[in-house]
Order: sequence, then C-alpha cells, then structure tokens
Amino acid sequence: MNSKSKKILRAILQDTARSDIKWNEIENLLISLGAEVSEGRGSRVRVALNGVRAVFHRPHPKKVADKGAIKSIKRFLLTAGVKYDL
Repeated sequence: MNSKSKKILRAILQDTARSDIKWNEIENLLISLGAEVSEGRGSRVRVALNGVRAVFHRPHPKKVADKGAIKSIKRFLLTAGVKYDL
C-alpha cells in the first residue's frame, strides 16, 4: 500500500467522519487492500474483501464521498478486518 492509500485509510478510520475524500481515492484504497471491485447497475459499485461483501453508490455529480458514505466504508473495512494504527 502506498503512502497516499495509507493517508486515505487513516482519514476513513478517524473517529469523526470526513466529507472531503474523493471516491476514486477510496476505490484505489480498496484495490490496494486486495478487494475485488466491480461495476453494478447505474452508480453501484460491488466490493468484496476478506469474505465480506458490500454495495456502495458512487457519488454523482460530485466526485467527493459524503459523511454517510465514509461511515459505511469504515464499517465495511472494520468488518472485513482492516486495521490501521492511528
């Protein structure tokens, strides 16, 4: 995992949800963690990591994920066993 992915992971796993993380950075993080990312219908994105599956909606027209999406990503990562020492 490169330093940018580590920075994004740290931002997602913080106690307070941020609303300034670009969706493509989140997708790159998931891929660097070994997740299978595939396109669904419309703006849906299917993700599988460590046996845990989830479906997220790619934000549009903006490219930045909102706080609700960040909280969902965080819950998914923690359920999948991803840890990072903050």
